[in-house]
Amino acid sequence: MFTFEMQRDNFTVLNITDMQLNEYHYDKADPRYDHSYDVMDHTIRTLVARVKPDLITISGDLAWAGQYDSYADFADWMDSYGIPWAVVMGNADHTGLVSEFWGAYQLAEAKNSLFDYGPRNMGYGNYIINITEHGKPIHTLFMMDTHHEEEMQAGSYDHLYDNQIAWYQWAVKGIAAEVGHTVESTVIMHIPVPEYKDAWQSVYDEETQTLRAPYCNHAFCRVQESMGYPVFNNGFFSVCKSLGSTKNMLCGHDHVNCFSIDYEGITLSYALKTGYGCYWKPDTHGGTTLTVSTDGHVKTEHHYI
Repeated sequence: MFTFEMQRDNFTVLNITDMQLNEYHYDKADPRYDHSYDVMDHTIRTLVARVKPDLITISGDLAWAGQYDSYADFADWMDSYGIPWAVVMGNADHTGLVSEFWGAYQLAEAKNSLFDYGPRNMGYGNYIINITEHGKPIHTLFMMDTHHEEEMQAGSYDHLYDNQIAWYQWAVKGIAAEVGHTVESTVIMHIPVPEYKDAWQSVYDEETQTLRAPYCNHAFCRVQESMGYPVFNNGFFSVCKSLGSTKNMLCGHDHVNCFSIDYEGITLSYALKTGYGCYWKPDTHGGTTLTVSTDGHVKTEHHYI
């Protein structure tokens, strides 16, 4: 568990996602170099200068096929900012590696990284970041691994497992017992829960192909590809609703989808993709911030680059 004490009126988390680097993205001497690393570098430097984050989170898919060298180089590059950073693993964050543990090890050993392996038998990277005021948690970030076994559900993407949900429940209740009340929280993961589809359908009119108010004027409310949620609904969203702690979920995974929709008391957000690795569209490119105020509430914003 990591702790950040509020030093001013708000605490800013910058989320980047789905950089999808490979071994050619950083070596200008290699003829296969395609400038995507340059785009990512420019994007993140611009975002850091603009929002001045206290913490950078990465919601998965740092790299993909042929990524062996990318993890160590990405870790060194992120450390160069001097800003704490925290990663959850994506479904592509196991391909081309000696093992998934090897990739996790590069993240865990980096100087400014908060990455923690987490409890056993839950994947890699299930851990908690508490934002505190006067030593008491006012907002919790749950970093959770949505795994990568696509074959498990006959072509479906993976999901959170029962032991992870039990761990989440234990943590929410434990933090509430420590503080004396339920503490507001955000879940950061890679693969969305199935309720993202329901949230979109609640605001999008298929007949007119327009968004309903108040989302009709949101520049970053777009679904431009099929959502990659699991076909199996593990009930995690319902658990979050029942406990009343999590008010925000933030995911990556679907590169050209982006929105923040209030659905049944929880804001479901697709983060803007950062860089053009694998595939992208410029109109959903940049980063996403979570601004935590002293009352523990979060404001989500998308920053187009």
